Amino acid sequence: MKTYRTFSVSLLLCLASTMQAQPREVVNLNYGWDFARDSLFTQSYQIDVPHDFQIEQPWVAPSADERADNSDVAANIKSRLSARGFKEMGAGWYRKIITPDATLKGRRILLDFEGIMYVGDVWLNGKHIGGTDYGYVGFQIDITQQLHYGQPNELIVKAHTMTERNSRWYTGGGLFRNVSLINTSADLYFERHPLYITTRDNQFVNISADVTNRTKNRQTLVRVTIYDPEGRQIVKQTASRSGNPQSRTQNLRLAEIEIPKPQLWDTEHPNLYTAKVELLYQDGTVADEVSEQFGIRTIEYGPAFGLKLNGQKVLLKGYANHHTLGALGAAAYPRAIEKRIQMMKQFGINHIRTSHNPYSRDFIRLCDKYGILVVDELYDKWTQQHTGGRVPFMNHWAQDVTEWITRDRNSPSVVMWSLGNELQQDPNQPFGDFGVTCYKMMRPVVHRYDSTRQITVAMHPRYRNWQTDSLPCDLAMQTDIQAYNYRYMYFPGDRRRFPWMTFYQSEASINKMGPNWFEMDLDKVVGLAYWGAIDYLGESQGWPAKGWAQGVFDIALDPKPKAYFMKSFLKNEPLVRIAVVEDTENDIEWNGIQTGNDIETENWNRAAGSKVNLYTYTNGDEVELLLNGKRLGRRTNPTDPENRNRILWKNIAYQAGRLEAVAYKQGKVIARHTIETTGKAVKLIASPDNSQWKADGQDLQHIRITAVDSKGRRVFAATDELQFEVEGDARIIAVTNGDITSEELNVTNHRRLWQGSAMVILRAGQQPSKISLKTISHKYKTVITKFETK
Repeated sequence: MKTYRTFSVSLLLCLASTMQAQPREVVNLNYGWDFARDSLFTQSYQIDVPHDFQIEQPWVAPSADERADNSDVAANIKSRLSARGFKEMGAGWYRKIITPDATLKGRRILLDFEGIMYVGDVWLNGKHIGGTDYGYVGFQIDITQQLHYGQPNELIVKAHTMTERNSRWYTGGGLFRNVSLINTSADLYFERHPLYITTRDNQFVNISADVTNRTKNRQTLVRVTIYDPEGRQIVKQTASRSGNPQSRTQNLRLAEIEIPKPQLWDTEHPNLYTAKVELLYQDGTVADEVSEQFGIRTIEYGPAFGLKLNGQKVLLKGYANHHTLGALGAAAYPRAIEKRIQMMKQFGINHIRTSHNPYSRDFIRLCDKYGILVVDELYDKWTQQHTGGRVPFMNHWAQDVTEWITRDRNSPSVVMWSLGNELQQDPNQPFGDFGVTCYKMMRPVVHRYDSTRQITVAMHPRYRNWQTDSLPCDLAMQTDIQAYNYRYMYFPGDRRRFPWMTFYQSEASINKMGPNWFEMDLDKVVGLAYWGAIDYLGESQGWPAKGWAQGVFDIALDPKPKAYFMKSFLKNEPLVRIAVVEDTENDIEWNGIQTGNDIETENWNRAAGSKVNLYTYTNGDEVELLLNGKRLGRRTNPTDPENRNRILWKNIAYQAGRLEAVAYKQGKVIARHTIETTGKAVKLIASPDNSQWKADGQDLQHIRITAVDSKGRRVFAATDELQFEVEGDARIIAVTNGDITSEELNVTNHRRLWQGSAMVILRAGQQPSKISLKTISHKYKTVITKFETK
């Protein structure tokens, strides 16, 4: 007999009914689910959402037949699970008991899912009530009539990854985003994603709302309150709108509002206003209310300047990655997303393309908060195979577009819609014209819900065919923005022939990092997004790698030396960095593009008598290299796009000690970087990342463990096994070390050091608590790290 953790949900619903009813109540259903791999729940255990059941599964190595070819890449391509992260496909089952208070009867009750990966079905008390055929977008189910009030109700969800062919990368599987129960009034309420907020001339705000009025009075009273970025009320007004006699549901357009002394939203000043909109009964009581943040800003595109934000030229300096979060898999933790955004901003990134599917709503909110410019993308290819795999693409695209646009349209961070990716590679697009008709079909639906942004599709190849045709593909002649993956070298020629075109390098190769930035006409292009800047699961280029390893950050978010090369030209900050070349993998081709990179470290523990090649990455005019104080030379930063900001030093004779790079600009020192020969590792140090750890059941603490010598320097050679133990209201949800070839699982309590480092990720409980983490090994003294959640 199983025991269900129903207390928290039942209590919340009970409290909602015993106090004065609120206009709209959102109850978090993330906690206390039973999970099993079978519908009978024969071997179930308890989990909290967000949850990715695939990340817990063992790796599935290629078979002997698949490995028969000596080429790792060939073996990888043969393996049926290589693209999906070497995890088996299948279903996961979730069960939860909810007990709504009897006094909630008469309210309108909605079950809200922000996403189910990859497709999903929902049952309530044994009856199938809905689901999703494309789990990257959310949906809700009205369960007002199906609920048993004052009694336990069994909620069951099935999440299925579909087959290995239904995605080209690791998707994860399960309830990977938030689940909520919403109750509102039954006769006067807002519809799903009801508000559409636009601004004019960086001064005026227009709001419309989708409303259902089932009262006898067809006049609808609407009150709008606007708060400035500091939370001060600056506008409050009430209006009455007449209903449509033929429909209970209508779109109400409110009078334009002037904002006094507007504070604009941009990448350095992401000022956010809040609009609270209330529906009122005739006696003035509130029937329903919703709030939405928005920013006051303008965006403008054109072939002469690319992109302007608030009238000023801005370049998209960005990256494109899949939605997953390293060791956490697909589970969409807001803190893990925030950590990546903060890190990338430090390296000069101001833009993220959500390749190739909508990220979580929390991601978009965090981009609003941190001033990140988003190209919001809906699909990969427009086929049944690549959009869920359960039903034909044409059966669900309109619903997907509607949900996606209405969810994100009020976010100032979203500056472009992208409907798809690399359609030219697949002839099986609807209508057989590589997407032209389908794009023309979807574009008006986008404009129905948002007319303020340009629309594109990321194209690869850029040609009409691979070999002989020099013209852009037909789809490039239709999109608002010409988005080419990798083919930036065609921008000048296409601009001459088609002067109305505006260009965006929607994927840029890290192999060609530098040239693919400096060779563009930066005054005229929109910008670029570096593909796979953070290593990720899936799309392996050869077992034992579990995924993409060509990023400038490893899968544990440790920057590789090349990350500083990127920073040298994306951020206006004096910089020099030493990168020792350990090996080269420049012959790897993926998707028709050279993706291999030099393998670089900052390790200065070498074999006696050896010689090394190294780079110094810099945005200075010159770099001087010194070994133990001896000058090895002073070299000028190349000005040609192929080599700019990176200076190659060949055959440097190794000597133990201190290697220093000094950067100069106009003859003055602007930056230094030093790497040193270390002693043996003697202890571990723990570095937490979250000083404001919240006891909300979901907030994370990332703790990096580093092996250091007697002088506190990281020892790259340390590979010792670590064991982790936690006391207090928190638990380990993932471990990692950056080594994408490791056979270790992520959902455990132990991990080896790799290049002297490992990471453990803790999830807070729901009660404020004192927490301690023990890091134990056979070699080092146990490290106890103490925290407190509030």
